[in-house]
Amino acid sequence: MQNMETRYTHSPEDIRHYSTEQLRKEFLVEKIFVPGEISLTYTHNDRMIFGGVTPTTEPLEIKLSKELGVDYFLERRELGVINIGGPGAIEIDGKKDEMKKQDGYYIGKGTKHVVFTSEDPAHPAKFYISSVPAHHVYPNVKISIDQIKPRETGEKSAMNERKIYQYIHPNICESCQLQMGYTILNEGSSWNTMPCHTHERRMEAYVYFDFGAEDAKVFHMMGKPDETKHLVVGEDQAIISPSWSIHTGVATSNYSFIWAMCGENITYDDMDFVEMDDLK
Repeated sequence: MQNMETRYTHSPEDIRHYSTEQLRKEFLVEKIFVPGEISLTYTHNDRMIFGGVTPTTEPLEIKLSKELGVDYFLERRELGVINIGGPGAIEIDGKKDEMKKQDGYYIGKGTKHVVFTSEDPAHPAKFYISSVPAHHVYPNVKISIDQIKPRETGEKSAMNERKIYQYIHPNICESCQLQMGYTILNEGSSWNTMPCHTHERRMEAYVYFDFGAEDAKVFHMMGKPDETKHLVVGEDQAIISPSWSIHTGVATSNYSFIWAMCGENITYDDMDFVEMDDLK
């Protein structure tokens, strides 16, 4: 079974008087991984499609054509995948690769069939995917977390020590506009991306997971720097972050998240930092 929900874009003025319920409806995706299903969100922010593929007893394949005005899903798109669940596999145009937890894949424009399976239906793979429009064919590349040297950043005193693994990044593979990675906060840390920043030239989507406590929550901050708002986010839930919005969070435990970005460029450090005194 496959579901895809559409979310439209908003200006900062749109959300000024939104209630908590309205903010959650527009920017929070509460169900990403549904056993035996494909659950996708199509955001008009740079036309990113993201979501979860959770195969159990049967293989799953994303099939989108009429919705995108094409003959097959990746005719004019590229795709990033990271598995955060049990062991599984991806078959790409007949070529099969095993996918353990923290394995990723870049799949280029023009790929016709991408089939997802789980090794154990009782402990299924959880493939988080992000797809964006593409203009050029780049090679498909399997990516292991073991081949990535993480960027270690943050300070223990600021509770933001973390490792950033850049999966789809020029250091690892070529892409048209997709960047995708995996951030792991150290035990005892709870802040990410603080001091915060915006990406005027790129949007971003997050999924939060691997919370350090069973009842933990992330308080995700969004909005213009001088008019911030927040959303309370549970495990395996995702956030849409427009280019004009800050995107940072603090939680009641350590956690991990996958980020995916697209827009004008693939320069990871192209960001506009916000001074702490400018936050309101």
